[in-house]
Amino acid sequence: MSRSERLIQVVQYLRTHTPPVRAEDLAEELDISVRSVYRDIDSLRKSGAIIDGEAGFGYTLEEDPALPPMLFSGEEMEALVLGLREVMEVGDPVLAKAAKNALGKVKACLPQRMRQQSEHAILHAKRYRSRPDVSIDISALRQFTRDEQAVDMNYVDVKGQATTRRIFPLGLVFMDSTLMLLGWCTLRKDFRSFRVDRINTIAETDESFRPRRVAMLKRFLKRLDGEAQEG
Repeated sequence: MSRSERLIQVVQYLRTHTPPVRAEDLAEELDISVRSVYRDIDSLRKSGAIIDGEAGFGYTLEEDPALPPMLFSGEEMEALVLGLREVMEVGDPVLAKAAKNALGKVKACLPQRMRQQSEHAILHAKRYRSRPDVSIDISALRQFTRDEQAVDMNYVDVKGQATTRRIFPLGLVFMDSTLMLLGWCTLRKDFRSFRVDRINTIAETDESFRPRRVAMLKRFLKRLDGEAQEG
């Protein structure tokens, strides 16, 4: 492996692993000495990469425009293009437009050969069965989720009964036929899944549940995984 190839792998490892990343873990992954890791970190910093941390504490890669664009393998490029095309097919108008813009930005920063490959990717995403119409502003719901802001919503359950609930929105799941909201229901004092097409209205509240969203979502997803395995 050449030095330049190894530097790319160091950047990739820093990008994909939870920071701070220990030099010992990098050394084991790349089969090099810890001293070589220190030299590689210094080289990356001199080339413009902003890497926080130091020996004994671990390293964190800060995203920075000074970093050269990452090179993708053929399979990585196909996966990236397919994922963004899928969002363009299944997302609401705001999300679909964001995916289209993101794909354009990715193509713009690629070398010519990789750009041509992305434009002629062999994988495509098509959805011929539309999801039920959604009446609420999905973009606003996403923002409430990011802000960890509780929302009041009017919801119609599977029996057709309308209820008003206060929810801590944790995440949205794009399923095959429906879009689901994962949240904590303050009425039931438990995790609940809600079909977004059955939400008639949502309203912002002044109640924040920051910074619990990530931990709560992990717990909910773990529960769902367990239920799926039992089923």
